[in-house]
Amino acid sequence: MSQKTSLPAVSPQKIKSRMLALSMARRFVQLAVLALFIGTVRLGWTLLGEPLLNGTLTSSLIAGSVPMSDPFALLQKLFAGHKPELTMVTGALIVLAIYVIAGGRAFCAWVCPMNIVTDAAYSARKSLNVPASSLRLSRHARYALAAAALLASAVSGTAAFEWVSPQAFLWRELIWGVGAGLIAAVTGVFALDLLLLERGWCGHLCPLGAFWSVVGKVGVVKPIFDNDRCTKCGDCLRVCPEAHVLNFKLAAQRGFIASGECTNCGRCAAVCPENAIRFATRFQAKPQATEPNNE
Repeated sequence: MSQKTSLPAVSPQKIKSRMLALSMARRFVQLAVLALFIGTVRLGWTLLGEPLLNGTLTSSLIAGSVPMSDPFALLQKLFAGHKPELTMVTGALIVLAIYVIAGGRAFCAWVCPMNIVTDAAYSARKSLNVPASSLRLSRHARYALAAAALLASAVSGTAAFEWVSPQAFLWRELIWGVGAGLIAAVTGVFALDLLLLERGWCGHLCPLGAFWSVVGKVGVVKPIFDNDRCTKCGDCLRVCPEAHVLNFKLAAQRGFIASGECTNCGRCAAVCPENAIRFATRFQAKPQATEPNNE
């Protein structure tokens, strides 16, 4: 049986401050990435005489020399039977390496612009006390949709999901000009999350999120869990957008939250009054014994 560590709890004011700082940090990163694209396209920003960040989240180029590509888009092209250019393969490997280090679905929480829309829908849902609908959907649905996207790519000969991706519509039209695609993407996802299914798009349906969940399983940066400090107050469960990943027993055995579906958003660490969760590399985790019936 483990001995709980007696430490003074973090004050509610400090927790509120940490949550605000975290939210501002995530929004800053999301908007900064978007600003770099918009600044390059519309304001002509350059680096070393080359466009600073040219392209989209699917495929872009930093300073005319460093390629960045979406690995899931590359996978779709391979299924479609296309032979990708070396720059796209190189860019996909670079992005893959970045997010393997970042861990979990860091792209979803820290970069994807649709996260701003879904977080807004979640906040509105809570503020308006929208009742739960009868719609029930497994979180595994996103994996089925990811597989369907690859199958559709093979059948159609195109990167199928890229043609219907709400993220792609949102991103392209924010950069190149607002149009019907932007309105449809934002209102569609917002309405889904607000009226039909809590965190429906990111938590249940998004094929891109499913892809990053698979990659996230081997991610380096993880929420490190200290079972001796945890009092099972449940605060982390209430703020986590993927609360099912917080399996305390498994986390104690491994020393970290292992699920690739964790978005590494940081909410759990910010809200924890005992500082039982912190972010570090998985190699710094210390597996611990768990108490009987510690679920």
